[in-house]
Amino acid sequence: MDKIEHIGIAVKDLQTSNLLFEKLLGVPSYKTEEVASEGVRTSFFKTGPNKIELLQATTENSAIAKFIAKKGEGIHHIAFAVADLPTELNRLKDQGFVVLPGFPKNGADNKRVAFLHPKGTNGVLVELCQEISNT
Repeated sequence: MDKIEHIGIAVKDLQTSNLLFEKLLGVPSYKTEEVASEGVRTSFFKTGPNKIELLQATTENSAIAKFIAKKGEGIHHIAFAVADLPTELNRLKDQGFVVLPGFPKNGADNKRVAFLHPKGTNGVLVELCQEISNT
């Protein structure tokens, strides 16, 4: 794993949370995007090398809606950048980690993503992401 790519935070209201994080970080969101397949709308902030992703549910049955209903707003996941997502997933599967959904898929911010089940990572949802090549 190359670095922490971002920290994902589940929020109830993206507009309100954007204002809060703009004040907190002193910078505006650089990107807002909807990931319809996941039932979320996201907003990204960057300060120095650090990125924060805010996630608001757009459907009642999305993972973010379920997370907020169970735990409230807060840190949802930590994402690590990897150079070769399929190879890294195979390595982790061989180590006994459970990959969700079992294969890479398109995510926000021009990334291919997969997650590790939190039951195998001390309760932390871990996302692995690889930049999608534009070539």
